[in-house]
Amino acid sequence: MKILVTGGAGYLGSVLTPLLLREGHQVRVLDDLSQGGSGLLGLFPDDNFSFRKGDIRSAESVREALEGRDAVVHLAGIVGDPACARQPELARQVNLEGSLGLFDKASSLGVGRFVFASTCSNYGKMVEGSGYLDERAELRPVSLYAETKVAVEKSLLSSASGAPAVTVLRCSTLHGVSPRMRFDLTVNEFARDLLTRRKLVVFGQQFWRPYVHVRDAARAISTVLSAPIETVGGEVFNVGDSSQNFQKGRIVELVRAQVDGPVEIEQVQKVEDPRDYRVLFDKIRDRLNFRITRTVEDGIREVMDTIRQGVITDYDDPRYRN
Repeated sequence: MKILVTGGAGYLGSVLTPLLLREGHQVRVLDDLSQGGSGLLGLFPDDNFSFRKGDIRSAESVREALEGRDAVVHLAGIVGDPACARQPELARQVNLEGSLGLFDKASSLGVGRFVFASTCSNYGKMVEGSGYLDERAELRPVSLYAETKVAVEKSLLSSASGAPAVTVLRCSTLHGVSPRMRFDLTVNEFARDLLTRRKLVVFGQQFWRPYVHVRDAARAISTVLSAPIETVGGEVFNVGDSSQNFQKGRIVELVRAQVDGPVEIEQVQKVEDPRDYRVLFDKIRDRLNFRITRTVEDGIREVMDTIRQGVITDYDDPRYRN
């Protein structure tokens, strides 16, 4: 297929793009390079790769990038609660208005598929005693980031027939090594801090999240693109594995197990946390035969290896954060 990946220079995009190229697709990336573009450097010699620098809020950039595309994977956005809280108006413009504008233009140009990267943060906080949440659970966003994702989901899924076939992927919290590395994600941050500082401060160790390796998230997107439209069109899939739901305290234990010598771990109690959810992933497993290939322990190990082996030495640089 001829695929447009928006945000292809980002943490997930710089893993997804080479994967799609290896599978034989023609991939065009649209990215404003606000987080840099070094994650794409190795792709430019590939004849099936092309790049457009641009903002998804720009109608002209979007039109040029969509020209001749069969499918769109929409990753671009102001990602994460802190980044959205810092620039709320920009977050609304990009995550909500930009996303809807991109979809409208894709529809007018006859693009066949539209894969939207959403988030399990949409589930917000579990109702006490609700157990695990599947795709039918009530969405209870408690942050601007999740609010924009929920709004886009609802709009895309209610689109008229004849528009691109929409698939929404609610991703677990990502972890692992990427060409555009991030150390502001829970697993990656804990691994860095306990390894390099021998100290870790943990807020709200009792709260739950699901986690998925960035490469498995990329594989999930590829799986959706290769599935029949009748199977994935108009559908929502949680991305991850039910075994990878962890409380923060358990993540600390998994990180601690891979660090030799004495360390200091400070637990800061929080009675309230805006996000607390455990998620089921049966649907993507049963309908698409999707299985994860890496666990949280694997992500911890590879993040630590990049530091231990001196591959990344400036791990405190702001460029590794959103």
